[in-house]
Amino acid sequence: MTTFQRARSEEQRAVRREAILETAAAMLAEMPVADLSLNELSRRVGLAKSNVLKYFESREAVLLELLDTEMRDWTRQLEEALAVPAAGESLDARVRRLVETVVATLASRPMFCALVSAQASVLEHNISTDVALRFKRAAIAGYRDLVRVLLGTLPELGEEGAGRFIAAASMLIGAIWAHANPASAILAVYDRDPELAALRMEFAADLQETLEIHLRGLLAGPT
Repeated sequence: MTTFQRARSEEQRAVRREAILETAAAMLAEMPVADLSLNELSRRVGLAKSNVLKYFESREAVLLELLDTEMRDWTRQLEEALAVPAAGESLDARVRRLVETVVATLASRPMFCALVSAQASVLEHNISTDVALRFKRAAIAGYRDLVRVLLGTLPELGEEGAGRFIAAASMLIGAIWAHANPASAILAVYDRDPELAALRMEFAADLQETLEIHLRGLLAGPT
């Protein structure tokens, strides 16, 4: 835990904000989103809760900013991973490579997936209109970057198709992540009864299957 002196400049305030965000990210490596409290975050960052609230209006505002940062970092990671296509790669091969890369990069970012899973039901509550507006404007910019990245590998999708794929992927990531990472009581049930374990979802495998089905449907067009 670090104890800060009073911030007297914009540079010092920026350091405080970054410390809060880094501490929240470290906490999410230890606990689910629902367990991260503002009291514990304040204690770990070395600031009074009232001082943390001078930088972020709520716990949810902290987590939304983390989500925005994670989204931008993931998009860059995805673009780099897709940057070197094989010569003469077929449409079928590009579809598989795109989906596999999307899933592999997401699986490497559990905090991002957890935040996506909590976005609509948790993170977008207990925030002001100003915070919501900043987040949604950043989300639109991130959406445009992601469309560009997808079309770099699969131009056949078109902007509309890429947008529909992103919308479906966002919902699938959140839902499958939640079901693949259940509460301890549900995990205990799966361990106790092998027949019930068949209900458990596996994040990477189930996401890859559903995303590929959806992507091929978009490319096939209406029937």
